[in-house]
Amino acid sequence: MRKLLKTTSNIILLVSIIAISSCKKEKEAKTNYDLIISNVNLIDGTGKDLQKNANIYIKDSKISKMDTVEVVFSGQKKVVDGTGKYLIPGLFDCHAHTGDFKGDFPRFMHYGVTSILITGGSTCTNDYFRQMREMGEQDSVPAPRVFHTSQHLIAEGSHPVKTYTSSNWKEGSTYFILKDTAQISKLVKQVSEYPISGIKLTIEDGPYPPYVERMPQEFVDHVNKEALKNGTKVFAHVSDNLELKMAIDAGIKNLLHYTGVDLDFEKDKELIQKIYRDSVSWVTTLMLDKSMMSPKNPEWFDFEGLKDIFPAKEFEKMNNPDYIFRAEEFVKFFQEYYDFDNPTLKQVIGFQVEDFIQLSRNGVNMVLGTDTGNDFILPGYSLHEEMQLLELGGMDPGQIIKMGTLNAAKMLEVEDRLGSIEEGKVADMVLLDANPLESISNTLKINSVFKNGKAQTRIE
Repeated sequence: MRKLLKTTSNIILLVSIIAISSCKKEKEAKTNYDLIISNVNLIDGTGKDLQKNANIYIKDSKISKMDTVEVVFSGQKKVVDGTGKYLIPGLFDCHAHTGDFKGDFPRFMHYGVTSILITGGSTCTNDYFRQMREMGEQDSVPAPRVFHTSQHLIAEGSHPVKTYTSSNWKEGSTYFILKDTAQISKLVKQVSEYPISGIKLTIEDGPYPPYVERMPQEFVDHVNKEALKNGTKVFAHVSDNLELKMAIDAGIKNLLHYTGVDLDFEKDKELIQKIYRDSVSWVTTLMLDKSMMSPKNPEWFDFEGLKDIFPAKEFEKMNNPDYIFRAEEFVKFFQEYYDFDNPTLKQVIGFQVEDFIQLSRNGVNMVLGTDTGNDFILPGYSLHEEMQLLELGGMDPGQIIKMGTLNAAKMLEVEDRLGSIEEGKVADMVLLDANPLESISNTLKINSVFKNGKAQTRIE
């Protein structure tokens, strides 16, 4: 009798569990979400393993919930079948410039770059920054979310005003020359009142002869001190080891550019330990090196559809003798300085990627950026080139995706809402037709781009 009662109880319990599960599944099926991406291979940007058969439920621009339950979505208006596809977070380019954001922004979005960090530029007045932010805040016209620094704070006669001559450069409007610490205090307070992600501080003395005096260490120290006092931070433009040391000694924790730095993990131990100690974020910009070599390698631009999306003038510059001469001088530098015989692209970027891997293992927050706006660095597309350079140098595709998503969001201090596909976060995502973990070039096989959970119009 006891055995019978026990068996009966177990049957009742089992029936109850089935009933509860059925009710839950039915409830999930009938909930009116704005969008569901079903049965997709999920790469969430956190570095976790790929998750198969995932359902992503979006409501009011955010990821409402995620599961792997098999559900018949009866009554649900908007369902995207992700079978055989791969979902990654929207990508970030954390070093971009644009003098034509209305033309460039749709190109960023076409290639799945849903957020950008604008790091100053010759057109970047306060009003220009405002216009870019406003375009990035809506999701009807394709445009990435816009984060930006202040205008450039520079030493007199230095980069970028010296390097990129333009009538748009206007002191006090698109750049500020640092002259004394009293001025720095007032200036940092002034620009900190803008909606900036941080202050753009250009330390370098060049980048080519005749060199000016480097920005005094006292100025670098004071800018960072005043930035912290005013609730913001500094993004330092560095181009060699000395400028890197100046930034680190000042306590700056956000570095723009690795190109030009040449770390020796034995000789530079003291500096490297300071970098590890300070939890630094560092933007890659390997595309600067590739762009210098581009005029000698026109086949790099033979990607399908590329020349339909960008103006012909972007590619015609490769035939300019000045650009060809510059490319030859760049290759010559690598031959002499690094003792490379006829340097390949892999040799030029390989030792830098080895550094990235070592730095990442020791807690440095490595972040993707291209320096878009320079010749042969194309909005949106070149972020995928940047990722391919990292893979060429031996980095794991999963780590590369994290650098272009969650790591970027952490540097910008928006990881609570952007940078990964997790419940409660904004639904900025890219749906791919092939697995980027097998080859990072598959990030170019884009099926759809979503911003705020809405499919964005791509360039046809």
